[in-house]
Order: sequence, then C-alpha cells, then structure tokens
Amino acid sequence: MIVNDTPAHEKRAAFRKNLESGGLLQFPGAYNPMVAMLIEQTGFDGVYVSGAVMANSLGLPDIGMTTLTEVSQTAASIARVTALPTIMDIDTGFGESMSVARTIKELTYLGIAGCHIEDQVNPKRCGHLDNKTLVPATEMVQKVRAAADAKTDPNFLLIARTDARGVEGLDAAIERAKAYVDAGADMIFPEAMAGEAEFEAFRKAIDVPLLANMTEFGKSKLLSKSQLENLGYNLVIYPVTTQRLAMYAVEQGLNAIKKEGSQEAVLDKMQTRSRLYEVLGYEDYNAFDSSLYNFKLGEGQ
Repeated sequence: MIVNDTPAHEKRAAFRKNLESGGLLQFPGAYNPMVAMLIEQTGFDGVYVSGAVMANSLGLPDIGMTTLTEVSQTAASIARVTALPTIMDIDTGFGESMSVARTIKELTYLGIAGCHIEDQVNPKRCGHLDNKTLVPATEMVQKVRAAADAKTDPNFLLIARTDARGVEGLDAAIERAKAYVDAGADMIFPEAMAGEAEFEAFRKAIDVPLLANMTEFGKSKLLSKSQLENLGYNLVIYPVTTQRLAMYAVEQGLNAIKKEGSQEAVLDKMQTRSRLYEVLGYEDYNAFDSSLYNFKLGEGQ
C-alpha cells in the first residue's frame, strides 16, 4: 500500500536469480505506476520503462530531448509501486562518461533494477528508424566501463544496446557487442534485428544474457515467447505496447464524444470504477483509514 515494501536490493537479487533460470523473462512497458501494478497483477516477470514512452508522454519525439531528472523520477515512481524489478532506457547516458556514472548511481539510489545505454550519437533516433549515427566503438566502451565502475550494487543489471545492425551491418554489431561485454556489460540488447536468423547469430556469438525488443511496427518480426526461448534469449521487452493500446482507446473515445455528444457509446471500452479500485487496492486504504479513526484509548490512558 502506497509504495511496495520489497527493498530494491532484493528486487535486483531476485531478478539476477530469475535470469539464471534459463527461461525467458517478459517485461511489458509501463507508462505510469498504475500500469506497473497491472503488469504485476497479470503475472509478468518485470516492468520496463521506455525512453520513447517517457518522451511521448511529455509531448516529445524520441530524439534524446528528455533529461536525467525527468526520466529517473518517472521510472522511480513506477518502480516503487511493484515488487517486480524495473529496468529502464537511459538513451545515450545523458552525457559523457562521468555523466553516465552519475546516471547509474542515481538509478541505483532510486530503486531501479537495471538500465540500457545505446551507442548512438546524441541527439539519437528511435532504434527502428533509418539514418541513425553511431559513436565510435571506443567511445561506447568508455561509457560502458564508466557505468560498470559506478555500480554500487553488483546485481544492478547494466545492459549495452547496439544500434549497429542498421548502420554497419550484423557482423559489426556483433563485434561491438563483444567489446561492450569486455567493458563490463551484463547483458546485450541488439536493436532492430531483421529476422530470426539474426537473433540466432547474436546468441551464437555472445555469451552473456540477451534482450529482445518486440516493439510493434518496427523492423523486427514480432516473435512469440516460445520462439525467443528457442533462440536462447533471456529477456523480452514490449516497450510501447500499453501506451499504444491506451492512446488508441483514448482517441476512439474522444471521437465518440465529439460525434455523439456523450461517452455512452464507449462505456463498454472503459475500465470500470470498481476494477480501478481493485487494481489500486482501494479497500486496503479504507481499512487502514478506518482503523485509525476508530482507535480509542483504553481506560486509564
């Protein structure tokens, strides 16, 4: 109630243990804390906070315009309401190596379980768009090393994302990934793979855990959980799915109100008041409140 009681270090330790299980962990994206609560109640393994979603929520495109303060506070508000581990997108790290180190320390303090940093030039572009520009591999290696050295909890998961597939080709992306692992990355996130063969090639070449991005309308085919498990992947994110679902429903509802003059026609597409209260645990708050106001001092006190 109010915030989840599970300490951040326990979430991180449990996350690491689950990664070693050999199965595929599913992390849907949350665009606010209540969505994170639903993700947990539905039985998923963790919560993802997308940089694109955080930018979109501010009315901005995903081109690196958000700040460390904006994204860290958003992710922290999501992480604190669930016992699940929360991982997040830090784009290019909000600066050079020293700023990257600061970012890792801030996120650890705020209860985040891990993050991914990418090898694009800032301002970056969405990973599934064309005409991306990469920093030299040596520069990204410095950032990854700075991030690894800045970790105060060994279970904080440092994920290195490479966007090289669409710029330099698959072989170059694999070579970059190997260098990032040597620099201290705990997991590799190969962005915008063209098909199962490319996912498989990364698995054969990289020894550390791998993350698959199953974003809609992108360059990668949407693979199922069983397909990704068979390919040997360890974690899958669905970064923008919940926001896309919500925005579609909002747009449909606004159009209905504009056309009909009432929301009556879309009531069946809404979450009911009772379901909202159930997700939030409203009765727990009511019971807590009642226990305080019904309190009576005993005789002689």
